[in-house]
Amino acid sequence: MPAFASLLIAWQRRHGRKGLPWQDTRDPYRIWLSEVMLQQTQVAAVIPYYRRFVSRFPDVQALARADEDEVLRLWSGLGYYARARNLHRAARKIVSEHGGRFPDAVDEIEQIPGVGRSSAAAIASFAFGRRAAILDGNVKRVLARCYGVEGWPREREVEAKLWRLAERLLPKDDVGVYTQALMDLGATVCIRNPRCEVCPVRRRCLARRENRAHELPAPRPRKEIPLRDATWLLLLHNQQVLLERRPGAGLWGGLWAFPVASNAGYAAQARELGCEISSTRELEPLEHGFTHFRLRIRPVLCGVARTLPGVAAPGRLWIDLEDAAQAAAPAPVKKLIARLRATNASW
Repeated sequence: MPAFASLLIAWQRRHGRKGLPWQDTRDPYRIWLSEVMLQQTQVAAVIPYYRRFVSRFPDVQALARADEDEVLRLWSGLGYYARARNLHRAARKIVSEHGGRFPDAVDEIEQIPGVGRSSAAAIASFAFGRRAAILDGNVKRVLARCYGVEGWPREREVEAKLWRLAERLLPKDDVGVYTQALMDLGATVCIRNPRCEVCPVRRRCLARRENRAHELPAPRPRKEIPLRDATWLLLLHNQQVLLERRPGAGLWGGLWAFPVASNAGYAAQARELGCEISSTRELEPLEHGFTHFRLRIRPVLCGVARTLPGVAAPGRLWIDLEDAAQAAAPAPVKKLIARLRATNASW
């Protein structure tokens, strides 16, 4: 039987994905950008963001010169915003420390902020033809099913076993084609409900042979996801809302969001923000999911009668509702802004 890699390479050339905007290039900047955007994000969601990003920042120098707020604005809606901050920080590092030249060795690429072992290998393979194994979530699923690797792939011992397997299967030639084949197979064929009938390695797949595709890879151990509550103040004055920039580290770092209510009471807190409110109304709550918890947001719409001296302060922004829809803000903020625009609230 032909080797695993040979089967994948032949399949890729006939059936692999073609025409993705980051394919058919050896530009490490564009390959790096695509790899970062594709972390935990579907291809269909990434494509429009990728195109807008490279149109505005066509090379690493342009990205390094950019203001972080503009980078976050272009990223807004794609999620996992630490990726955008790391991308911007890395661009500045590449320009300042490497003269704008992208490193070409896997271990050097792995030192770039926001780039892990698998992404570094993919960049090195696609941009520089390096022989290096990848192991993203899709590849873990392919290998676990085909070779019957038991256990949750993110457990240390299981992941180490999968890395050894990935390195052993790596071909000597056509590594870039093979790497893309692994990615495409995991994204389009070896999916949650696998399309085994079109899989190039179906004859050697243990999961298919033993009818265990629904068991492999093993799911993450069940753990109750905690629910956190937050109350947001939607301060509205003359069709403008008040947004605050969140701290650079932590949840939604560097993005613009509504002030979080404290225990001081709405009126007292509004005065601290330089506003005198005339009315409040609780809006319908909404929830937003993160990897490790869910956030239940209770929006309180506050009609601002007048602003007080000192209302302008660093990290605060009064912005028209129309413009706020385009701000570098997380998805729940944009949903609430859209809700305000749709109801044309006047206070």
